[in-house]
Amino acid sequence: MKKSTGTRQFLTAIILIFLLQAIMLTVIFSSFYGICANDIKELGISNMKSQAAMVENYLNRGNNVLWFAAESVEHLMKYDNGNDEILGYLTDATVQMQRQFDINFTGLYGYINGEYIDGSGWVPNDDYDATARSWYTQALGAGGDMVVSEPYVDAQTGEVVISFSQLLSDGKSVLSLDVILTEVQNITENMTMGNMGYGFIVDSSGLVIAHYDKGEIGKNYSDITEWNELLSVVYADTGNENEIVINNVTCTAFSERIVKDWYVVVVANNELLFANLQRQLLFGILMSVGIYLIIVIFCIVSIKRIRAAEKSERESMDQLRQMNMSIIRSLSYAIDAKERYTRGHSQRVAEYSLALAKRMGKSEKEQETIYFAGLLHDVGKIRVPEAVINKPGKLTDEEFDQIRIHPVSGYHILRDISKDERIGYGAKYHHERYDGTGYPNGLMGDNIPEIARIIGVADAYDAMASNRSYRSALPQEVVRQEIEKGRGRQFDPAIADVMLGMIDEDKEYKMCQKQTTDKNILVVDDELMNIKMVGRIFKDIPTIHIISAMNRDETMSELANNDIDLILLDLKMPDIDGFELYKIIREKYNTPVVIMTADKSSDTVQRINELGIDDYLTKPLNKFVTQEMVYGMINYKRDDL
Repeated sequence: MKKSTGTRQFLTAIILIFLLQAIMLTVIFSSFYGICANDIKELGISNMKSQAAMVENYLNRGNNVLWFAAESVEHLMKYDNGNDEILGYLTDATVQMQRQFDINFTGLYGYINGEYIDGSGWVPNDDYDATARSWYTQALGAGGDMVVSEPYVDAQTGEVVISFSQLLSDGKSVLSLDVILTEVQNITENMTMGNMGYGFIVDSSGLVIAHYDKGEIGKNYSDITEWNELLSVVYADTGNENEIVINNVTCTAFSERIVKDWYVVVVANNELLFANLQRQLLFGILMSVGIYLIIVIFCIVSIKRIRAAEKSERESMDQLRQMNMSIIRSLSYAIDAKERYTRGHSQRVAEYSLALAKRMGKSEKEQETIYFAGLLHDVGKIRVPEAVINKPGKLTDEEFDQIRIHPVSGYHILRDISKDERIGYGAKYHHERYDGTGYPNGLMGDNIPEIARIIGVADAYDAMASNRSYRSALPQEVVRQEIEKGRGRQFDPAIADVMLGMIDEDKEYKMCQKQTTDKNILVVDDELMNIKMVGRIFKDIPTIHIISAMNRDETMSELANNDIDLILLDLKMPDIDGFELYKIIREKYNTPVVIMTADKSSDTVQRINELGIDDYLTKPLNKFVTQEMVYGMINYKRDDL
C-alpha cells in the first residue's frame, strides 16, 4: 500500500513537473520565436530600405543632372544666346552625362525660346507640338518645381522610361531629361532576400515600374483583384512590414515610399522566411523533451550534469566577456595606432572616465558602459588621414575640418554595435562644449549627453597630460589650471569638480602618459649594408632609434648597456646561427625577437614556430611591411589585450 502511495506521489510529481515544464517551455519558446521573428523582419526591413535607397539615389542622380543642365541653359538664355548655342550645349551635355553618369540618361531636350530642341539628335515630325506633351504641361503646372513624369513603356525599345522636367525662369521654356529605368530594374531583380522572396516597384496608380519578373513590368496591379489588398496596405503607409495573404500563401510585405509616390515592395514567403527559425524551434523542443526524459530516468545524474553545465556556461560567459573586452581593446589600439605620439590614449581616457563615473555614484553597469565608450570614443579617427592626425605643425582649416568629422564617423560606426546608444553618443558628442561652442552640433549644457560630458573631461585631461607631436605632457599644475578655467565653459562644472578632486589626490602625478614614445631597435646582421637598409626604412620616424650589432658579443653587449624594445636578428651569420643566438638571448632577456631571413622553406618556418620566436621578416625587406611589423611588435603586446 505504501509502495502504491509512493508511486502515485512520484507519478503526480512527474506529471506536475511535466506540466510546469511544458508551460515554461511554451512561454520561453514563444518569447524566443517572437524575438527572433521580429529580428528577421527587422533584417528584412533593413534589406528593403537599402534597396530602396539605391533606387532613390539613382533617381536623384537624374534630378541633379537636370538641375545642373537647367542652370546652364538659364545662363545661356540670360545673355540672349541663340538656340543654336543652346542646342550645342545640350548635345555636348548629353554625350558627357552618358559617359560620366549613366548610359541610361538618353538625352536632354526641351521647349526653349518657342522652339523644340533635342540634344540626342532626334528630329520630330512636322506636326509635333512640344507644348502639348505631358512633360511640358506637367512642368508648366509645377510652376518651377522639378517634376517626374509617369513611367511609360517605349514603343520601339520596350524599355520603361521616365522624364525629369523643369520650367525655366521665363515661364515658358521647359527642359527635360529622359532616363531608361534599366538600372532600377537591375536593382529590383536583386530584391530576393536570399531567394526567400521577390521585389517590385509600383507607383501610386498601381503601375508596375520594375519587377523581379520582367514579364510583370507595365501591368497595373490596381486592376488585379489579388493585389488590391496588398496595394491598399502599401499605400496606407502604416508601417514598413505587413503580413498579407497572396494566392493563398501567407507572406510578409516590406515596403518603403520613395520619390514621386513610388513604392518599393519586397514580398517574402513566411514559410521560407521563418523556416530556419521553425527548425531551430522544433529542435529546441525535441531537445527539451529529451532532457526531460533523461531527468526523469536518471534524476541524480542529471542534476550533476546540470550543475556541470551551469559551471561550463558561466565559464563560457566569462570567456565571451573577456573576448569581447579584448576585441574592444584591440579596436581602441587600432585607433591609437594612427597617432604616433599618443599610444594608449583611448585606454587612459577610458580609465579616467571610469574613475569619474565611480566618484559620481554610477552603477556597475553604467560604469562598464562609460568605460567602453571611453575606449571607443575616437573610433571615428579611422576615417581621418594619418598624415593629418600626425602633423607636427599647425593644422590648416581644411585639415581641422577633417579632424572635426571623427565624432560623427565614430557615432555611425558604433550606433549598431550595441543596443546601448550611449556608447555612440560618447563618440559623437565628446567634443561638444558646455557653453555651446563645441562640435559637431554645438549642443549646450545638459543637452549634451552625460556620458559625452564625462568623456569630454577625461579626453581633455589626457590631451594635456600626455605627449603630443608638438609638445610633451604639461605639468600637473598647468593641467589643473586649464580644467579649472574650463568649468562652465568647456566642461560641465560638476564633472570638472570631480576631476579637480582626482588631480588634488594625485600627489605624484600618476595620471599621465608614463611610457615614452622613443623605441630602440637592435639590428643584428653581419652585413653592414643590411643594417644601413633597416636604418633607411626608419629614417623618417624620429621615435625609432636603430642600434646595430654584427656578432654575438656585440649583441649581448648592446642588450646589457641599452634598453632594447625589439631585436631584428639575421638568421645566417658566420660566427653563430640566428636560432642559437636567439636561445642565448632568451636565457637573460624577454625582448621580442623578429628573425630576418631569405630562407622561406617550411623547415625554417617550422623551426621559428617551435622556438616561439615572435615573428619573422623575409629578405629583401619591404619598407612598409617592416615598418608595420615593428610598430605592432613595439607598441602592442599580447599581455595588453
